[in-house]
Amino acid sequence: MFFTEEHELFRTTLQDFFKAEVTPYLNEWEARGEVDRSILRKMGEMGFLGLEVDEKYGGMGLDFLYTTVFCEEMGRIGNFGFSTVVNAHAYLAMNYLVHAGTSFIKEKYLVPSVQGKLIGSLSMTEPFAGSDVKAIRTTAKLEGDYYTVNGSKTFISNGYYGDYTVAAVNTEAGLSMLIIDLNAEGVTTTKLDKLGLRCSDTAELAFDNVKVPRENLLGEEGKGFYYMMESLQVERLTGVQGGIGLMEHVLAITLQYISERSAFGKPINRFQALRHQIAQISSEIEAYKAFTHLTSYRLAQGENVVKECSMLKLRVSDLLNEIVYKCQQMFGGYGFMEEYPIARIYRDVRVIPIYGGTSEIMKDVIAKIVIDKVEYKPVYRK
Repeated sequence: MFFTEEHELFRTTLQDFFKAEVTPYLNEWEARGEVDRSILRKMGEMGFLGLEVDEKYGGMGLDFLYTTVFCEEMGRIGNFGFSTVVNAHAYLAMNYLVHAGTSFIKEKYLVPSVQGKLIGSLSMTEPFAGSDVKAIRTTAKLEGDYYTVNGSKTFISNGYYGDYTVAAVNTEAGLSMLIIDLNAEGVTTTKLDKLGLRCSDTAELAFDNVKVPRENLLGEEGKGFYYMMESLQVERLTGVQGGIGLMEHVLAITLQYISERSAFGKPINRFQALRHQIAQISSEIEAYKAFTHLTSYRLAQGENVVKECSMLKLRVSDLLNEIVYKCQQMFGGYGFMEEYPIARIYRDVRVIPIYGGTSEIMKDVIAKIVIDKVEYKPVYRK
């Protein structure tokens, strides 16, 4: 309904690219605990990392529905670790550069990010400040031409192998956003060992009197909270789009398995218990896919969709875990074996109701909008 022939041709291009350049290397990247940087450069050469970025800065200047197609197809690869690497770069870090960056920042950071030559991350969470951004303790004190940054961040995707981070810091005017080079003196990065998303590096960052040029300030001092609230719509919606693609992938591999596996003299896809499970799963996927596409279209039209993005983040996160659990059960003992992708997916999806805003926080945001009539007004996305 919302997608043109051009969008679908782009989908085919993506499928061919991922099949040739990504899928064959996923197991290697999982074992190494990192995605090869060369794939980001290849994606940059194809224009995939700057779909909505102005052509002036090397982007494609396309609408948000191309991003929807892109994220869905990444999800259909079946490796959410890879998707997290790309999303953290293109739709977390770069989103701030696009909408709040000066021409200086765009030339220095956005252009090479679109090319895949620099890899970015977003640093909001701290050891004592997760969803409560008012509790952020990292400080940035302006001293002449530099900010002196002290503090720490944790659970930062692309924080170990990446090149820069867009960090939420406290300045004299309040919460602000700074770009910090991860190779700067005083920056320490520690890679974290986690349950899933193993090819996506996650790090703890420490800032000890780090000197950051004042030109690296994004937007205005004191506007960081508003920039974050605006960008979280894109962060959550692109994650949901990837989740829809991953659910479709899980359904596809499960359908394949239950058509080949036999019990009591017939394929197990002939047993009513499994058939009804599949009917329920496929119905829910289609329903939330339609909701996601409608919300994506509305965002592409410039509408404010905080409520809808929060609803989708809440329900798709939980639904994805439910579907993976049910589908893994259909694999029986093989679903617990590492050689079957469903086992890795089971580990990977557990974090989805946690990152990008926990399910509990999503309920609180939705309740504020629905019950308290709180309005989240756009800051920079028109």
